[in-house]
Amino acid sequence: MKEDLQKYVGQKVIEVEGNSIKETSGIKNEILREIKTFGKQTYLIFDTINIRIHLLMFGSYSLFEKKDQKDNLRLGLIFKEGGMYFYTCNVKLVDLEFLNKIDWEADVMSDDWSPEKAEKKLKSTPKMMVSDALMDQDIFSGVGNIIKNEVLFRIGVHPESLIGNLPPKKLDELIAEARNYSFDFKKWKKANVLKKHWQVYHQKNCPKCGAEIIKKDTGIGKRTSFFCEKDQKLY
Repeated sequence: MKEDLQKYVGQKVIEVEGNSIKETSGIKNEILREIKTFGKQTYLIFDTINIRIHLLMFGSYSLFEKKDQKDNLRLGLIFKEGGMYFYTCNVKLVDLEFLNKIDWEADVMSDDWSPEKAEKKLKSTPKMMVSDALMDQDIFSGVGNIIKNEVLFRIGVHPESLIGNLPPKKLDELIAEARNYSFDFKKWKKANVLKKHWQVYHQKNCPKCGAEIIKKDTGIGKRTSFFCEKDQKLY
């Protein structure tokens, strides 16, 4: 989404539509200075005000207005050379103080990503299950349940393993693959071949040994984990 919207950076908003932002917000006539992402949240940065957009589970965006989705239009920003439209999502105005509190180094796909900081955070929670750790947006912003399952299969770690029990090598692999798989996810998603690359997520049998894939709600978050008991070691 950020890549598609990038062409409007530097342009002035000439009209505002949708049911989330009031006309009195001050967005009209503002110039879009930058687009930043943090995990699944997108920030439209202007001179005096900023907008946070989260597509949630069923949100969508478009570079043209969808007349049949008019009732679901949360925000539409019209520029001289087109516009951006956001449907069935969460839209909120945020100030500079809010932006300054965001740890941009926690975003696994950011150029500012800090594996060292992630390691420090993980080591401070030795009793946390790895399945919870990967879903912790303060540590791995942007990682969701599909990525969690596939990363743990890649590195051969059982989702109920505790962070403090992982050997240093496995901890390093956990951090590295959270980022690596996120970029693979994006590449496959854009090519519409993501599901073809799932190794354990919603799969019946392990691609390595053929054993039945276990499906279980794990951790404090009780999110569904898919794993192979033979190829993923419990630490």
